[in-house]
Amino acid sequence: MTPLITADERMRLLANGQAGAAGQDTDPLPVVRLFTPDAHASWLLASLDPADGDTAQGLIDLGIGMPALGTVKLSDLAAIVGPRQQPVMRDRYFQPVRRLSEYLRLAEYNGSITD
Repeated sequence: MTPLITADERMRLLANGQAGAAGQDTDPLPVVRLFTPDAHASWLLASLDPADGDTAQGLIDLGIGMPALGTVKLSDLAAIVGPRQQPVMRDRYFQPVRRLSEYLRLAEYNGSITD
């Protein structure tokens, strides 16, 4: 099975998580976009909890028109399969173009993550 995030993405997610844990007021760029190819769900992850290395924070869009900031465990995402038995995948071509707060604002306006 392919890992959901690369070693470099893990390092960047942990760095953002450590900044948040240190009380720094951050509005990071998302690091990785995960998605279900057959269920219209996606996650823009911006940080990883340095205490457990599994709990990620970011913008969650479950495809029901209510995107929101939240947390999710990478181990839980790795266990998800869609209706056609396709697993959660990493968008290898994702390049963030705005801060997480701006992705949230646009997703709330549009009812989903649009890019």
